[in-house]
Amino acid sequence: MSNWLLPESLADVLPAEARRIEELRRQLLDLYRAYGFELVTPPLVEYLESLQAVSGTTLNLRTNKLVDQLSGRTMGVRADMTPQVARIDAHLLNREGVTRLCYCGPVLHARPSGLLSDRELLQIGAEIFGYDGVEADIEIIQLALASVECAHVSELRLDLNYPAIGMALIHHDAALAEQASEVCHLLSLKDMPSLRQLCLEQKAQPETLQALVALTQLYGQANDTVARARKQLPDLPAIRVALDNLETLIHALPDHQPTVDLADMGSSYGYHSGVVFSLYAPGWHDALVRGGRYDGVGKHYGRERPATGFSLDLRKLSAGLPPAQAARAIRAPWGLDPQLAQALKTLRQQGEVVIQMLPNQVHDVDEFHLDRELILQDGQWQVRAICTNSAN
Repeated sequence: MSNWLLPESLADVLPAEARRIEELRRQLLDLYRAYGFELVTPPLVEYLESLQAVSGTTLNLRTNKLVDQLSGRTMGVRADMTPQVARIDAHLLNREGVTRLCYCGPVLHARPSGLLSDRELLQIGAEIFGYDGVEADIEIIQLALASVECAHVSELRLDLNYPAIGMALIHHDAALAEQASEVCHLLSLKDMPSLRQLCLEQKAQPETLQALVALTQLYGQANDTVARARKQLPDLPAIRVALDNLETLIHALPDHQPTVDLADMGSSYGYHSGVVFSLYAPGWHDALVRGGRYDGVGKHYGRERPATGFSLDLRKLSAGLPPAQAARAIRAPWGLDPQLAQALKTLRQQGEVVIQMLPNQVHDVDEFHLDRELILQDGQWQVRAICTNSAN
């Protein structure tokens, strides 16, 4: 085996692409700061019980494990930063009011989430803690949309779902409570024959089966789907609140026409408790952004707090964009002349990229396009355009 081969589903990021990813990172963190979000940076590894405090989720299966050489305890390489940020809010900041936090860092999955997915992601996101109203969900979705629009991605499609509706139906019938995970799986698959069979085996109420079957048909344009849900689903308090919140969200986003799938129970890591959303765009095989409400995660770290947020993978976002263009640069000759050194310093302070050519150097850099050169003319160092046929 060649020693330069990388493990499966891991890849290097080459110069032009790496530069674009870094520019997107800076742009998005500046955007989040403009909204009042504070930046935090959790560690790459933690003790496993902290990373997996939210048990029973697919997140646990994606966590790589290793042994801490200092304590002998098992640690994990984070697969998602959201629980870490919830820990910081609940345990370290310990504030009473609303807290807005943002973050960016690498995460590693034990296995890729899909056939075309990488195992290493550069996750960036934003979270609002301490506010349980739908207004926080609106702000988070607006910020998620603005994040993708920063990369000039067009034709965005917003998908909404509300797993708490299905959970309300399941927990309203004691016969299905212990089978909640299986029922959720069948709802997401819209497997009505298996759903009917399971309900018969567990002796669920006929009204529950009728409502669950109806739920599998409640998808499509948001306004129409919510209206049908009000007619077809039982008037349980949790369902009424969920549909009211969805309606408020839809009206708050007049420039978008979201779709809704109320039977989609598995579009997240499993810790979401309220509205869940995804953003899709042509050119990407999977969702660009995922987010939603996850009240209660903080209780695993000592303090329960309302929470809502989103995250995206900057590497995935950049990979679907047109190829990164080479940056304009100025070619300068090698030399130790003080006037030349001052000219180089001035140009770089002005934001120009200036490459001082080493003796006998041949320009062979993909990221920079040399379209100007620094020359000595009439005793002064001056910048002039380079003809295309002499750029190299």
